[in-house]
Amino acid sequence: MASKKPSAPRCAAIVGSYLSGKTTLLESILHTCGATNRKGSVPDGNTVGDSAPESRARQMSVEMNIATADYLGEEWTFIDCPGSVELQQEALGAAVIADTAIVVCEPGADKALAVTRLMKELDEMATPYLIFINKMDAAESHVKETLEALQGMTDRPLVLREIPIRDGDAVTGHVDLVSERAYKWKDGDSSDLIEIPENETGREQEERTVLLETLADFNDELLEQLLEDVVPGNEEVYQNLTNDLQEGAIVPVFFGSAEHENGIKRLLKALRHETPEPSATAERVGISSSGDALAQVFKTQNGAQSGKLSMVRVWRGEIGDSANLNSDRVSGIFKMLGSQQNKVIKAVVGEVVGLGRLEHARTGDVLSPSGNDSAAPWIAAKKPVYTLAVHAKKRDDEVKMASAMTKILEEDPSLIYEPNPNTGEQVLRGQGETHLRIALERLHNRNKIEVEAHLPQVAYMESIRKPVSQHARHKKQSGGHGQFGDVHVEIKPLPRGSGFQFSDSVKGGVVPKNYIPAVEYGVKDYLSRGPLGFPVVDVGVELTDGQHHAVDSSDQAFKMAGNLAMREGMPKCSPVLLEPIFQIEVSVPQEFTSRVQRLVSGRRGQILGFEPKDGWKGWDEVSAHMPESETLDMINELRSLTQGTASFNWEFDRLQEFTGKEAEQVVTTRAEAH
Repeated sequence: MASKKPSAPRCAAIVGSYLSGKTTLLESILHTCGATNRKGSVPDGNTVGDSAPESRARQMSVEMNIATADYLGEEWTFIDCPGSVELQQEALGAAVIADTAIVVCEPGADKALAVTRLMKELDEMATPYLIFINKMDAAESHVKETLEALQGMTDRPLVLREIPIRDGDAVTGHVDLVSERAYKWKDGDSSDLIEIPENETGREQEERTVLLETLADFNDELLEQLLEDVVPGNEEVYQNLTNDLQEGAIVPVFFGSAEHENGIKRLLKALRHETPEPSATAERVGISSSGDALAQVFKTQNGAQSGKLSMVRVWRGEIGDSANLNSDRVSGIFKMLGSQQNKVIKAVVGEVVGLGRLEHARTGDVLSPSGNDSAAPWIAAKKPVYTLAVHAKKRDDEVKMASAMTKILEEDPSLIYEPNPNTGEQVLRGQGETHLRIALERLHNRNKIEVEAHLPQVAYMESIRKPVSQHARHKKQSGGHGQFGDVHVEIKPLPRGSGFQFSDSVKGGVVPKNYIPAVEYGVKDYLSRGPLGFPVVDVGVELTDGQHHAVDSSDQAFKMAGNLAMREGMPKCSPVLLEPIFQIEVSVPQEFTSRVQRLVSGRRGQILGFEPKDGWKGWDEVSAHMPESETLDMINELRSLTQGTASFNWEFDRLQEFTGKEAEQVVTTRAEAH
């Protein structure tokens, strides 16, 4: 391959499935680049990334790890992203600002499913990406099987860049399909150049032809050469590969073993020659090429000692320490190597750096001296699918907890922390139990706050089935002025969704007009807890008659009378429990659609239908109505049934009568709790 003009600093996001070896790949890359003198190990807990205690405890990435290194005289920043499906918001944020993404997966058709959703989302974001099939040294399946499974997930043609050399069942090296050179792998060292084994020459020629034919679909000149049996030169092939990757036309596929540093140099060389320049990425994310210095925040960190650090990609110009950006002054510029922060005096186009103490900067913000620049809308946070009710074990920690959670939400915008007005609980919402538990562990590790968490209450309501006329009198005499209020009310059910309505038809001043609001207040006060123990909805109350006393009547007396009328009348109205019903939309690969339908039906769901998911080849969208109670932990079973691929969106649809043994148990449980 010919020498290339040095590039501006570039960035690659390392994304993929849980346990695919992304952090190990980062370690191998950094070691190959000479950024580290030894390669860390996840089990040993000594990797450059994953230094947070929550990562160490789980032996998994729980947030993006950023490391900058030089490779052949060019600066690269690699962002290792969590693989858990519950933490993929991090990966998407990194993919927005990265010049390319490396999708890491394990060999095997079943393992390929784990990167399904990620590949779909990268396609939608128009982020160029390549695939690295890891752990090939221990692969039981063939590359071709993995390739075929992966191809079913994207409309972009997958282009195999190399084929494995096998010794029995073991993969011991590879043949580069462009240079037609063969390499024998060595553990932890550069591969040896060898002759292409005779038994591989036929397959090498076959796969190289497939490679060229795929590239020819996007280049008429190359197509003409192939039709005329002209063998294109390697430089021409490399150029086609570069153009097609940068345009998002193809997805190159590499393989190796990150643990043993096999295939890493080949991967790095491909990145170096084929990854788009930062200027092209800036255009992709809607950044104008003209104007003052500009950077974009893609991650916010809050350190106990270092304070707030805004991780940014510089899109234009040069940013120096103490620069003013969006009315904040930069206090320190840092290049990252995992948890290690190396201070620098400036940052230039393409670099990924941390900017200190920009108090008003938020993830997704565009920063410039004027503060008037913009970019394409930042990725929306995924709608939460799992919720926990949380509270501090010690009452004195509640205020402290609220302040600490603000910083955690700043770091992870996919979390929601809010009160539930229907139940009175403080709830934490996110993408799964692990996601939420990690946030609570951060809270404890950083702020020493002990938290209790459990599944939230369902916002059951109650209403009535029949009307009742009720008379109530509140009379109290204890010396001096007494209390007197007398009311007649009509209590009646209203259509579902009507809420509460109050009216009066009092004549003759039997209840003076100035006391009528007090009656309404007393009625409303009762509605917070009806005869079944739940808030009352869809009820109309009409004040029809009453009496007053010239001396003893008061607002308080009529408030008490209104409340008493409801307490005595409501149990006679055939109260009924109402449960919230959600409309859900489940996105799922077609091979799992029937499983999802059985799951929904088994959770009292009513299936409305299913159809192909728009723009997602091989996926369905299942629509259903389902009780809120059945959705609380559904995501766990849903992911288990679909190898982590399926997810769902929800929105409140209606309240529906709930009867039978399960409803009786709900009422009993509420009564026992009070």
